[in-house]
Amino acid sequence: MPCDRKLKKGQTIAERAAELRKRGQQVDKLLAAGRVTAKVGGQGGITFIGIPEDVRDGMTDACVYRAIMARGSHQAKMAIIKAERLAGRTVDKAVVASGLHSHDGGASWHPRG
Repeated sequence: MPCDRKLKKGQTIAERAAELRKRGQQVDKLLAAGRVTAKVGGQGGITFIGIPEDVRDGMTDACVYRAIMARGSHQAKMAIIKAERLAGRTVDKAVVASGLHSHDGGASWHPRG
């Protein structure tokens, strides 16, 4: 996953991958508990609102989404499905892969850059 290439000083790819798995599990629990919410944008992008910075730790919304869809709990996946229903559209994996993201909880969306 591209997120594991954003290394901290002195960190190996394997260490970053393990760290991201741990962070993904933390976000999963917060999402399942309703302490973090998902929002799907008009073009099919996704953002996660309420992730504490110490948990996010450089993890993008795209990486959070990929982690949850790959290894997440049923409850976290249901929270994403609920966000899709509220938006009236599904998450578009091509849009997520393109890097479309939000810095303001989905009020505006920006291309990768």
